[in-house]
Amino acid sequence: MNRVMIPQGYTPPLNTFDTQLAIEFIKHNFQQELAYALNLRRVSAPLFVGRDSGLNDNLNGVERPVSFDVPAVNADGEVVHSLAKWKRLALKRYDFHVGRGLYTDMNAIRRDEELDNIHSIYVDQWDWEKIITREDRNLDYLKRTAQEIVHCVVDVSDRLRREFPSIHVKLNRDMACVTTQALEDMYPDLPDPKDREDAFLREHGTALIMQIGDRLKSGKPHDGRAPDYDDWALNGDILFWNELLGRAFEISSMGIRVDARSLDRQLTLAGCDERRNLPFHRMLLNDELPLTIGGGIGQSRLCMLMMGVAHIGEVQSSLWDEETSRVCAESGILLL
Repeated sequence: MNRVMIPQGYTPPLNTFDTQLAIEFIKHNFQQELAYALNLRRVSAPLFVGRDSGLNDNLNGVERPVSFDVPAVNADGEVVHSLAKWKRLALKRYDFHVGRGLYTDMNAIRRDEELDNIHSIYVDQWDWEKIITREDRNLDYLKRTAQEIVHCVVDVSDRLRREFPSIHVKLNRDMACVTTQALEDMYPDLPDPKDREDAFLREHGTALIMQIGDRLKSGKPHDGRAPDYDDWALNGDILFWNELLGRAFEISSMGIRVDARSLDRQLTLAGCDERRNLPFHRMLLNDELPLTIGGGIGQSRLCMLMMGVAHIGEVQSSLWDEETSRVCAESGILLL
């Protein structure tokens, strides 16, 4: 079921023209900050991949990719859900080396997404990936990298406020780190993981929620994660407290990627052993791909957060149901 919530007394912080200028300001400046902080180079990326390549992101395993036949190559294509796997293969093909990485614009269609203030069927994000050493495969390296991203976000947010004085969002630079199991232990009376995230972010402002995908003591995972890109013991989500919406607000999913050993384990746990025969997975299991860290950073999500707007449709063009369109129109919100 689609849901939309308009905060009481909400007024868009910018007019339509200035909204577009602010979006351009954020996207231009943030990608420059990110590239410098993580030593990344921009590359071109696909909108679709071959269905049998194993390169598409499986997400939670139930979402249906948009697929189509391509008679000219006698194959079927799928619009990407993300570029989590493609990036790692690209680092090998483009001859990147340890300490350097790539970033790109990723545009996706997630047809089965439930719509609300922060979810759309159109996904736009910066996908990035960087080659690391085996010694870097630890939580400390994950935390340091996440903190660099947080610094980039807050730096651009601070500059945005100076450029557009009617924007008053102020983000917390100090990032708290917590595992999903620690969250479950902290809040035993909150069975919903999203409620636990809200409680933690309400107190800390900015956080890296780590180790997502594996089962917790309760027998359930904190959230779904495909078994074949993040190492479930070495991944995390970056969240900020969104004061306007009164909730934890994820802007990035990231992680140190699986090596042959963790991929073998996670494919079995997820019941996905059939993927072992796909080209990408065979390369991973044979140690033919570099060790990497990577993630996705939502472009529209970041614009929402920095600008202090209530609905993702205020910063991106997409399709909306009649109820969402009606509620937004009655509240004076223009959906692009």
